[in-house]
Amino acid sequence: MTTAPPDTGTGPAGRPVDPADEKALKRERFGWYSYDWAMSVFNTSVTTVFLGPYLTAIARDAAGPDERLSFLGLSVAAGSWFSYVLSFSVIVQVLVLPLTGAVADRTGRKREMLAGFAFLGALATTALFFAGDGRWLMAAVLFVVANVSFGAATVVYYSWLPDLAGPDERDKVSSRGWAFGYVGGALLLAIHLGLVLSAESLGLTTGEAVRICLATAGLWWGAFTVFTVSRLRNRPVRDADAARSGSSFRQLARTFREMRAFPLTLWFLGAYLLFNDGVQTVISLSATYATEELDLEQEVLTGAILMVQVVAIFGALGLGRLAGRYGAKRVVLGALVAWIGVLLAAFSLQTGAVAQFYALAAVIGLVQGGTQALSRSLFSQLIPAGKEAEYYGFYEISDRGTSWLGPLAFGLTYQLTGSYRLAIVSLVIFFVGGFIALAALPMRRAVVAAGNTPPERL
Repeated sequence: MTTAPPDTGTGPAGRPVDPADEKALKRERFGWYSYDWAMSVFNTSVTTVFLGPYLTAIARDAAGPDERLSFLGLSVAAGSWFSYVLSFSVIVQVLVLPLTGAVADRTGRKREMLAGFAFLGALATTALFFAGDGRWLMAAVLFVVANVSFGAATVVYYSWLPDLAGPDERDKVSSRGWAFGYVGGALLLAIHLGLVLSAESLGLTTGEAVRICLATAGLWWGAFTVFTVSRLRNRPVRDADAARSGSSFRQLARTFREMRAFPLTLWFLGAYLLFNDGVQTVISLSATYATEELDLEQEVLTGAILMVQVVAIFGALGLGRLAGRYGAKRVVLGALVAWIGVLLAAFSLQTGAVAQFYALAAVIGLVQGGTQALSRSLFSQLIPAGKEAEYYGFYEISDRGTSWLGPLAFGLTYQLTGSYRLAIVSLVIFFVGGFIALAALPMRRAVVAAGNTPPERL
């Protein structure tokens, strides 16, 4: 009489796996987590902390007495330049990211694509070191290349999640990835903070120190991507029609037509577009708000962002645990209520009030990672099999520093009113709209409609 081998765990499809397969899965998951560690420094040190104030400063140095720039025959307020550049980079992504997903799904060459986009983005980020002395246009071009590459690499990276975790494990795996990212972002940001605070004693100007921070963020991103690529592996193409489609443009066109058959998945995307535009705008433009409206010093801002990174490690893991108990959708809805409170509090912050700013940053840290990690895992439940990268292409248009409606609303509000306070509070509409849309979505029915097995708790 023979005995069955012990059940040592479950694989991505929910089936038992043997110890050898489980070890390989853990190894690949660790490689997947490590890319969050690699890329998060771009989101933290570049987009959130240093580039916004730095690009605004060099734009103002190059502007005329009226603090306006002449660009393509238009008169642009120097204070709005970074938000416009950020918005333009996402408009480019609207065209690039879905096509990136189509290529990944059709060819199955995800490792190669992740490596190519990540290294291009890292190179452009490193080259920001040379964007000083009034080179506001050069800095803008490099950031657009880096941000588009960041988005394209993230599309491919996200598409591995259904291959690495079953329906009931995805909230946990996604949350761990975000926690890895916050650890990496916090570590390098701490080094950057020390460099900026010690700039004078090192014989550097603040601008030179910031340029070194931007360059080292690019080097970090590229170096740790090597480790990620060594751990992840390609999968066979699961959609036979995609492999036979002839071109990625045809594949993308077919997916556009087929998406109409999944209206609840599109519903989630619409809700996510709204509330995540708000999240990303707060993250990417908080540095500009703090320095321009609250008159806070760069070291105060950097210290607050560092604290956010540390608190967010526990926030991502904690909200991931809550999702296991109450369901990811309920936890995300609760986080959106907290985001609305954050914006109302930011509008009322006193100028120069460091303690108030730190308290608000701590609340942001608690909800930031969980909102994004659980949204990522929720969406993975709504994607038809074999379409992961394409659907994440649409998802990433509004993900992690790539929103465009929010920065556009922020920039226009500032240009029309001259008030950063009104600009920041204008973002409440994105969270309210996203909350209403997500609350009304029947998640379990949406998962089944996509042909997937729902997790025990949603």
